[in-house]
Amino acid sequence: MSHIYVYSPSTAVQDKEAFKRGIKRLEALGHEVELDEAVLARNMRFAGDDAMRVAAISRAAASGADVAMIARGGYGLTRILGQIPYKAISKSIARGTQWFGLSDFTALQTAMLAKLGAGEQSVTWAGPCVCEDFIVPDGADGKPGALDEITQACFADVLADVAEGSGWRLNRRENKPYLAQVSKPKSANPEQSKKIASDVVNTRTERPIHIKNATLWGGNLCVLTSLVGTPYFPALDSAVKGGVLFLEDVGEHPYKIERMLSTLLHAGVLAKQKAIVMGQFSKITPLVNDRGFTLQTVVEWLRTQVKCPVLTGLPMGHVPTKVSLPVGRKVDLLVEGGEALIVWG
Repeated sequence: MSHIYVYSPSTAVQDKEAFKRGIKRLEALGHEVELDEAVLARNMRFAGDDAMRVAAISRAAASGADVAMIARGGYGLTRILGQIPYKAISKSIARGTQWFGLSDFTALQTAMLAKLGAGEQSVTWAGPCVCEDFIVPDGADGKPGALDEITQACFADVLADVAEGSGWRLNRRENKPYLAQVSKPKSANPEQSKKIASDVVNTRTERPIHIKNATLWGGNLCVLTSLVGTPYFPALDSAVKGGVLFLEDVGEHPYKIERMLSTLLHAGVLAKQKAIVMGQFSKITPLVNDRGFTLQTVVEWLRTQVKCPVLTGLPMGHVPTKVSLPVGRKVDLLVEGGEALIVWG
């Protein structure tokens, strides 16, 4: 199988026993797992001090592994963006190392695009990491708990170099501007009603979307927004212009999500995109004074602010089921018949 190098560039691993269980699960899948020497280090909330974490990234780049995978996300990469060895990472990518992560890893991914531009030299993967996806507890019978099949299949396809795209079914209520709506007309004559309904079905039109050759980029909304206006955010006239921007987050209330989207909007980022794809925004706790203000409210507001499609439901984020997405690669986005598909193969 694959040689996976596990390192910690952000928050320290909290549950070491769970981490060890995740490593065993990767090994049980047939992978050779190499642990960075500081993978379990701790300095305050971080996985070692800044210099230690930069050194860990350098070791990952020099490892020659098939995969460089973060132990976990959290926080820490934004404070060392000025010290990260971007060229060394790019050279490792050229040699075949696939860099995987999510959450705080968005900072490194976005900075790669800003420093090196979009293209094969800077492609990293939004996907699984050890503590997010491989520490499923054993069952009551003592047998290993089941890993998410879709997450593992997508990850395995990337490692086998057969990944060509990821698709999902669009929720009709959330994405009705882009999907056909069929309603039965009322008629006193049942036979006439059937005929009219049939005519509606036969003549209905959907709003198919076919976006070609657009750079896929994005990730965690909070992390991405924190980089706006810095040297680690891609210039708006760069390769991310006319891109497909995907977003996800965890534990953020809808009003905070809207506020962050407003930052991207007012900074001119959203107006430059061909599509905005909302992933999973998990662990949202409603507030007493929301009075109907939900994530869907935010999505509908966003659609009034931009001209490009805003789609929802992408299986990516802090959830068990996640696809693997190549950040920085050119993709096609297809929407038709209630299905959405991001294709890069």
